[in-house]
Amino acid sequence: MAEVLVVVEQLDGVVAKPTFELLTLARRLGDPVAVVLGAGADEAASALGQYGAGTVISVQDPAFEEFLVAPKAEALAQVVQSVQPAAVLLTSTLESKEIAARLAVRVGSGLITDATDVRSDGSTTQTVFAGNWSVTAQVRTGVPVITVKANSTAAEAAPVDAAVRELPVTISEASRTARIIKSEPKKASGRPELTEAAIVVSGGRGTGGDFGPVEALADALGAAVGASRAAVDSGWYPHSYQVGQTGKTVSPQLYIAAGISGAIQHRAGMQTSKAIVAINKDPEAPIFALADLGVVGDLHTVLPAVTAEITARKS
Repeated sequence: MAEVLVVVEQLDGVVAKPTFELLTLARRLGDPVAVVLGAGADEAASALGQYGAGTVISVQDPAFEEFLVAPKAEALAQVVQSVQPAAVLLTSTLESKEIAARLAVRVGSGLITDATDVRSDGSTTQTVFAGNWSVTAQVRTGVPVITVKANSTAAEAAPVDAAVRELPVTISEASRTARIIKSEPKKASGRPELTEAAIVVSGGRGTGGDFGPVEALADALGAAVGASRAAVDSGWYPHSYQVGQTGKTVSPQLYIAAGISGAIQHRAGMQTSKAIVAINKDPEAPIFALADLGVVGDLHTVLPAVTAEITARKS
């Protein structure tokens, strides 16, 4: 059976949940082979093996930490040349999409980004035109390089014994041009990463700048917090939490939009969510046309009531 490369995403040294989703999708195409770019392959092997990765390829080079994504793309191209896989799967993060694009150019392959499904024949589903259309696409040239949105599929265990093997790579001087001169770790919020969370609670103009009820409900649900463009442009919440066409794209199991009108800019970043709940005082708000459940009311009344009920049931 053909091998399928899955590029492992790690957060603080722990394998991120979307990687397990990729391994699940990879099993439709062949035998998953996990690729760890950087340290941590030995520590990650056991977890990766639980989702079908019988082989974990460890690729290490100091350039991965010293320079931007070009060294990782070059190293991954060498892995592709060595393994000759049926496909390469990555998560749809900003960094991974740039790596995927550079990889596709290097190996002369077609590229599909932001897929929401990958079928056994290699065809994919994507949403286009701000999420208003779903299309089917398939790479016809070279080894398919596909990035997949988080939460697009449920991770399904398929335990195997994982063996780690190192694959030496050579990083050229041409890839050592954009050096990282300073980095600042993201402040820990105690909440899931926005693009990976199974539940997202977002606030918009209707919060009036008070995200307290939004954060309280998110914490009760174990959810991530998001914000609309209106909220971040007003300085009420950091831009890194913006969901929308010019922000982050999320596809959680549950998306709660509180005080968000539902302009196309915001819908483009969240309308592939599996279930959408909207809370808005305006019964004519466009978000209700998209919602599976709509609540006409003031979020400052509705959200605390929901949070209290969830907290009571949990205890």
